[in-house]
Amino acid sequence: MTAILFIAFVFLMMIGVPIAFAIGGSAMLAIYADGIPLMLVVQQMFQGVNSFALVAVPMFILAGDLMSQGKMSERLVSFSESIFGFLKGGLFLVAVGAGMFFAAISGSGAATTAAVSTSLVPELEKKGYDPASVSSLIAASGTIGVVIPPSVPMIIYAVISQQSISKLFLSGIFPGVLMGVGLAVVALSQAYHRNYPKGTRFSFSTIWKSFLDSVWGILTPIIILGGIFSGVFTPSEAAVVAVFYAMFVSVFIYRDLGLLDIYKILLKSAVTTSVILFVVSASAALSWILSSWGVPSAIASSVLSFSSDPMILMLLVVGVILLTGVFLETASALIILTPVLLPLVVQIGIDPIHFGVIIVMGLAIGMITPPVAINLYVASSVTQIPLERIARNIIPYLSILIVILLLVVYVPMLI
Repeated sequence: MTAILFIAFVFLMMIGVPIAFAIGGSAMLAIYADGIPLMLVVQQMFQGVNSFALVAVPMFILAGDLMSQGKMSERLVSFSESIFGFLKGGLFLVAVGAGMFFAAISGSGAATTAAVSTSLVPELEKKGYDPASVSSLIAASGTIGVVIPPSVPMIIYAVISQQSISKLFLSGIFPGVLMGVGLAVVALSQAYHRNYPKGTRFSFSTIWKSFLDSVWGILTPIIILGGIFSGVFTPSEAAVVAVFYAMFVSVFIYRDLGLLDIYKILLKSAVTTSVILFVVSASAALSWILSSWGVPSAIASSVLSFSSDPMILMLLVVGVILLTGVFLETASALIILTPVLLPLVVQIGIDPIHFGVIIVMGLAIGMITPPVAINLYVASSVTQIPLERIARNIIPYLSILIVILLLVVYVPMLI
C-alpha cells in the first residue's frame, strides 16, 4: 500500500499535477486500494484545517501584504540605510537589515523578498552594485522571514506536532539573527572584493529623522511579539492585531493605501491563503494514512539501523530536509516530513521545539535552491533579472546558511 501511495505521488508530480492535487490524489488512491471508504479523505482534510491556531496563517499573510504594498517597507529600508549606509558596501547590509526587519513583521519569505526587492534593487543598481548579486542577497535574506517570528511555517509545524507556538517563536529569534549576521559577513566580503562604494554619510540627525519616519513600522514586531510573549494575546490573536495595525497605519497615518488598494490586497492574500490551506488539508489525509500504516515508525527503525550515533543520524535528517526543500514548497514539505521525522528525532533525544527550528530553517533554505526556489522567482519577477543570473550568485549565501543550520543542529543552546 505504501509503495502504491509513493509511486502515485511521484508520478503525479512528474506529470505536472499541482502539489495539493498530487498529495490528495495519491492519498485517495491508496485509501481506495486498501478498501477504506473514500469519505475518510474528506473527514481528514476537514480535520487538518479545523484548528484555531491556523487562523494566524491568513492573518499574517494579509498583514505582510498590507505592509509590502504600502510605504511601510520603504520606510524600514530607509531607516536601515541611515544606520549602515556609511560603510563600504554598506547598502548590502541595508538589504540584510531590511530583510530582518520585515521578517519580524510578515512571517513569509516571499513577502519579505518582494518588499525589500521592490524598494532596494533599483537604488543599489544606480549606485554601481551588481543587480543580480543584490537580488540573490535579498532572496537569501528572505529565508529569515520564516525563522524570525512571526512565522507561518512554525505555526503549521506547531499544529502538526502539538507544540507551543509561543515557544517556537521564541526559539527562532536567535537563529534568525545568526542567519542575518552570516549573510552580512559574506555580503561585506563581496563588497570589499568588488570595491563597492559607500552609501549615505553617517549622521545622527539622519538616523533620528528616518527613525521617526519609520517608527510605526518598527513598532509592529514589538507589538506582535511583545503581546505574545507577555501573554496579552495568543499568536492567533496577535495575527489579527497585526492586520488591523497595518491597515490603520497604512490608511490613516501614512495614507498610502486606498479602498481599491485594500480590496486588491485582500484578493491576493485570499488566493495565497487558499493555496496554503488546501495543501495543509490534503496533506492531513496523507499524514493520517502514513500514521495508520505505521510508516513513520518503520522509517525511524530503518534509519536507526544505520547508526546509533545521534550526531550522524541528525546529519542524515538534515540531508533529507535540505533535499526535500529543493523539490517541494515549504508548507507541503513541512506537512509531509514532520509526521515521518519527528518520532525519529524524539527517539534519539532531540527536543520537538529544537527540531521545529531545524526543519523550518532547513526548508527555508529550500526557498533559494532551484527548481522550487520561491524567493528566487519572486526576486527575478520584481527585478526583471533572469533567474539564471540570480541563481549563480546565490551559492555563497546558500553555503553560509547551511553552515548556520548545522550550528543550530549541533549547538542546541543557540535556541
